[in-house]
Amino acid sequence: MTLLFLISFLMPVCAQTSGVDTSKIGHSDLVGKYVSMRGFKMYYEVYGKGEPVLMIHGNGGDISNMLYQIPYFAQHYHVIVADSRDQGKSADPTDSISYEMMADDLNGLLDYLSIDSAYVIGWSDGGIEGLLLAMRHPDKVKKLAITGANLWPDSTAVDPWVVSSTAEYCQSLMKQPQTPELKHQIKLIKLCVFEPNITTKQLAQIKCPTLVIGGDHDVILPQHTMLIAQSIPKSYLWILPNSGHSTPIVYHDEFNRVIGEFF
Repeated sequence: MTLLFLISFLMPVCAQTSGVDTSKIGHSDLVGKYVSMRGFKMYYEVYGKGEPVLMIHGNGGDISNMLYQIPYFAQHYHVIVADSRDQGKSADPTDSISYEMMADDLNGLLDYLSIDSAYVIGWSDGGIEGLLLAMRHPDKVKKLAITGANLWPDSTAVDPWVVSSTAEYCQSLMKQPQTPELKHQIKLIKLCVFEPNITTKQLAQIKCPTLVIGGDHDVILPQHTMLIAQSIPKSYLWILPNSGHSTPIVYHDEFNRVIGEFF
């Protein structure tokens, strides 16, 4: 494991543009498409030209969560970004969901697009999916950058208050009349309550270079982020000072630049 010591406020950042209409990200008639696979229709968008970069958003989010990353990387890469299963525009009729399912969905999307391997950026649950993609489909991931990911859902990994409040909220929703929208919410919240369940031994299977990112005030405990990095053979660790779970937004310039240099 290699440590990256970076002081955010000392980093010079140059503004660059890619021609991407950021107001259309996540609902673009020009670049948005659907693919039917694995029992649901996945919505995805593509931007730019070059080597492929797959971006993965977090729980309950959608493509627009990567608003600050898409234009930056589309300058030099072919960016692929999708609404994960049962999130955004990717409706899923099934009753259950897992991170493994979503990782396999992304593998299916890359297959559909005839992409043998890609650089991968995952945020929060997207980082979990990135880890699983690298474990389950190792040939698909050239390099992996994750931020705010966890291996298991308990208070040794996640802020104890977040763990307890999320579980209580899930229980309160389950006691209410089960409308389709409520069932959808519960399905996604259960992911946070009961998953993931990844061991450090499994992480040792990851062969690609991996940049593990976290904030020193992240809801994912910094010591857990360090454990993830320590468990991956070719890993690099970057803990940002004064940053929480939203590093790709709050420190987007530094985040993009460091990952770009890593790739």
